[in-house]
Amino acid sequence: MGFFKRQFLEVIEWKDVSNDIIVYRYPLTNRDEIMNSSTLVVRESQTAVFVHKGEIADVFGPGTYKLSTENIPFLTKLLSLSTLGNSRIKAEVYFVNTKRFMGLKWGTQNPIMMRDIDFGNIRLRGYGTFAFKVTDPAKFMKECFGTNAVYRVSDISTQYKSTLIHLLTDAIGESKLSALDLASNYKEISKLVEKNSKEEFEPIGLKLSNFVIENLSLPDDVEKMLDQRTKMGIIEDKMATYTQYKAANAMGDVAKNPSGGGLAGLGVGLGAGVNFGEMFSSSIASAKNKKRDVVVQCAKCGASMSGKAKFCPECGASQALSCPNCGEPISKGSKFCVNCGEKLKVSEKVCTNCGKVLTPKAKFCPDCGTKVK
Repeated sequence: MGFFKRQFLEVIEWKDVSNDIIVYRYPLTNRDEIMNSSTLVVRESQTAVFVHKGEIADVFGPGTYKLSTENIPFLTKLLSLSTLGNSRIKAEVYFVNTKRFMGLKWGTQNPIMMRDIDFGNIRLRGYGTFAFKVTDPAKFMKECFGTNAVYRVSDISTQYKSTLIHLLTDAIGESKLSALDLASNYKEISKLVEKNSKEEFEPIGLKLSNFVIENLSLPDDVEKMLDQRTKMGIIEDKMATYTQYKAANAMGDVAKNPSGGGLAGLGVGLGAGVNFGEMFSSSIASAKNKKRDVVVQCAKCGASMSGKAKFCPECGASQALSCPNCGEPISKGSKFCVNCGEKLKVSEKVCTNCGKVLTPKAKFCPDCGTKVK
């Protein structure tokens, strides 16, 4: 009798001392069998799953349970025989860890292709961390676990890292952000990945509880071009200050040199340096002005011209009408001057060459000199 009683399990529990085990099968030898009235202990962040003949019989959440046919109906199907008043139960017990597994690494093995509004087609590389947890132990065991004795985090993280990269690629595409704006939107992109992951993870009983983007980087060649653009911006802004600085240093050298010839030589050098600085600054300013210039159409003939032009290069029409009384610029079609209130009679007397509004007694246009008919 003592031999048989030593084989019966009185307390079933799992003291998890690891950080990476998701599913643990309770060790049962051929002689160990669960008996009626055994105690099942399920700790917080754990779930116990009973499997009988390859099918899940029941799932137990955190708590302490007395295994008896009175409060657990499924046990009646598992009782095989009665020995010394103790009914033996042939079943397998699996403990599923439902805590959050954090700090797992992800990274792009191959670059992510994207169409950027500033740089065109570019490639991105990135890395970060993610966390997940088991939300449906029964579904997870059916879909992923199988019959292994132990199922670890590495077994599933390797499998689903490619899914995370796929979700990240879709999120970047949906955001329609420029590569330069991605860094300021890491949090929003991460939330979008977590939201879209439900469709992939819920069917297998998992949940992506956290997704963190640590870095998204451009290729080295593109980053070098950005560095060059930044340097040019600094040169444009600081060129005038730099020219003044060099001129001040040259004047200090002149003051220290007692010889007249040296003074004249330094004066020539100073003038050349200043002229070069002004020429360089002017070229930069000219380039910026050309870049900012807006092309408009003549209101009279429709010809394209610079937005700063006062007269149309095709028909010579003036692009800025003025009040004949006070000279205040007025818009076409105005009936009164916004400055002096003068009633405008544009239709009575207008220069046929430049469109200037003329006074009733004007015989010649004051702008272009055309004789008024």
